[in-house]
Parts: sequence; structure tokens; C-alpha cells
Amino acid sequence: TNEAGIFEMKESGLEVVANPSQVFLAERPQAVPGSVVTASLEGSRPLLVEIQALSAFTKMPYPQRKVTGVDYNRAAIIIAVLERQLGLKLSDQDIYVNAAGGVKVYEPAIDLPVAVAIASSFKDRAVAGNVVVVGEVGLAGEVRSVSQIELRAKEAEKLGFKKIIVPQGQVKQLVKCGIEIVGVSSVREALDEMLGKKGP
Repeated sequence: TNEAGIFEMKESGLEVVANPSQVFLAERPQAVPGSVVTASLEGSRPLLVEIQALSAFTKMPYPQRKVTGVDYNRAAIIIAVLERQLGLKLSDQDIYVNAAGGVKVYEPAIDLPVAVAIASSFKDRAVAGNVVVVGEVGLAGEVRSVSQIELRAKEAEKLGFKKIIVPQGQVKQLVKCGIEIVGVSSVREALDEMLGKKGP
């Protein structure tokens, strides 16, 4: 059916979770570097999920790359893009990426939030807690369009978020949304918007 059902086990048995996005974000930390909220799709259902990243200096010759709930190969590509296109020195950093709450999100739309989360942790700068980030990242560091952007923006608005970062080419599709829309054409633009332009 290409749909996802979200249930919670209680004393009386399995019960449907009416608002899964709210459940996934219930324990999200505020003003902590490496934490970014994204809007993922499970079938036709949008879910807001927290993407976490931790960057830690290591003296080992081969730094660790550990991911949970996201695609390892895409995470490796994003790390390479951050190093090559943005000049972030990640070759001496252990990097851990996690989709909080045990959810698995493997679609390309989480590329940009993964990139922002890693950069946020590396630079030790927190992302604003009222922002959602969506976008696919190409090898040149460009941000590409994703499917069902309207559904994602409406879910973010419904949960009280004030701003959504989206691919520049999809801004016109969201003119009717009651949430601030910020379009970006590259990962660098997204990081400048969310982390500021101070330093490398």
C-alpha cells in the first residue's frame, strides 16, 4: 500500500498514534549543536524527524563513520561534499549520524538536514529550534528539489514551526503556506542561513 502505520504498545494493546511527528520530537533538545528537524515522507504521510550528528576529534588514522536510521552511503557522500565544496576539515573527525526515535529515513530529502547537522556539530553552533530543513544534495554541493514539498511544509506549519528551508526551485510552490519559506540553491547558502557566516 506504500503507507506507514504508527502504533504504540500500551497496557491495553496496540494503539494508533494520531500525531507521530509530535511523538518523534517530544524529547528533542533545544539549542544543542548537531540537532536538525526535517520533514520526511513515509508513503504519502509526512513525518517530522530529528536528525542528530556528532563530530569529535580523533587521533586515529581512520576516523569512524557511524550512522543509524539513515543511509550510510549517502551520509559518506555528504561528508565528502562538506569537505570538498565547503572546506570543512572532517578527515580527523569521528562522525556519528542518527535519526532519533528509532525511525529509519532513507530518502534523498534528508541529505540537506544531515549536512546541516554535521556542520552544526563541527562548528559547535546550534540550529534554531523552530526551523525545518528539506533538500537533496548533489556532488557539487547544489540543493535539488524533492517530492511532495507542500505536504512537508504543511506538516511543519501544523506542528508550530516558523520557518522551512527548501530547494530554491520549489519556493513558488509554497506561496500559500502560512510559514516562512527560505529557498537555498546550495549547501553553503543553507549553512550561512542557519549557522551564520562566521569563520570556515
